[in-house]
Amino acid sequence: MTVLHNIHTIEESTIDVILKDGKITDIQAEEKGNDNALHLYFDNAFIFPGLINSHDHLEFNLFPQLGNFIYNNYLEWGSDIHQQDKDIINAVLKVPKQLRAKWGMYKNLVSGVTTVVQHGAVFNLNAPIDIFQDSFSLHSIGLEKHWKYKLNKLFAKNQPYVIHIGEGTDDVVFKEIDELIKWNFLKRKIIAVHGIAMNNEQAKAFDALIWCPDSNFFLYNTTAQIDKLKKETKVLFGTDSTVSADWNIWKQLRMARATGMLTDDELFNTLNLSPALVWGLSSIGSIAENKNADIVIAKLKNKEDKLDSFFSLNPEDILLIIKNEGVILFDEQLFSQLKDHIQMSDYSKIFINNTGKFVKGNIPALMNEIKKYEPEIIFPVEVE
Repeated sequence: MTVLHNIHTIEESTIDVILKDGKITDIQAEEKGNDNALHLYFDNAFIFPGLINSHDHLEFNLFPQLGNFIYNNYLEWGSDIHQQDKDIINAVLKVPKQLRAKWGMYKNLVSGVTTVVQHGAVFNLNAPIDIFQDSFSLHSIGLEKHWKYKLNKLFAKNQPYVIHIGEGTDDVVFKEIDELIKWNFLKRKIIAVHGIAMNNEQAKAFDALIWCPDSNFFLYNTTAQIDKLKKETKVLFGTDSTVSADWNIWKQLRMARATGMLTDDELFNTLNLSPALVWGLSSIGSIAENKNADIVIAKLKNKEDKLDSFFSLNPEDILLIIKNEGVILFDEQLFSQLKDHIQMSDYSKIFINNTGKFVKGNIPALMNEIKKYEPEIIFPVEVE
């Protein structure tokens, strides 16, 4: 049993949270007794559900952002970078895909993501966070071979189809949305990614839209009309990979917030309740009794406005991440409280903006292995 003491919630209250057997078993104003439990004490900290990142390509997170001008659509972008940036692309692709994907997983973990939806290649990483792969990935209308057959394949598993659609600003990608809707003969559950060119009527055909504003603004200098589309379909948040977006999900969220197209509550829900519903993850997405222990505790910067504190976070502000049965990340300030209760050899120490974190797994070894293939890779974390 673990007891987390004196934690603020988004809803303003201060609580103690009791965890047992991978579940949130009780939430109290103040927990007393039970000397056999692990007690962790906090000051100026708040709790929220582990983030659900609804769109990433784990194996593409060693890239810098690649783009040389503002593009009309994804086909134009892909063609350009494979000509202008081919040396960078070839250098990164020398690193084995499994290693690249493992780094992509850690990119998510250190930012507070406890579930990431992988698009494309399937991986078995034995990861401390959940990698959701229970969906059918289609790349796009323009680049996915035989997409019409794949979408309408008989006796396919009952999974949502996820596709990049409406990615750009021209008539080409707008018409692709109509083509996809037209060819969905079997009325599959389709989750759209990007939807920059999407209108309200088209949005009705999709079970959800994954919003990736950082990637959109970098490549196309605009993003989806989320303030309008949210009336017709559910909105989820996705980071995309570092080939087109910043590694830091919190920086991306501040960009999304600055558009004013979602309220703070709506944007917050794109990371927990909404994706938990869309992806069928009923055991996570909220801090409530009988939910899985899938939680993040971070520094509280503004007691008067917890959501403002949430959106002001950075990875270095995260104090503790618990996933299912155990701690997967903790700040060095918790070392004295935790060191005698966990197997420290299972963790490695990293530094994010000069702040020490202990993370489940051997990140230094992973970084060294990657650098054997490409010594010029620059990581956003440092090791001892």
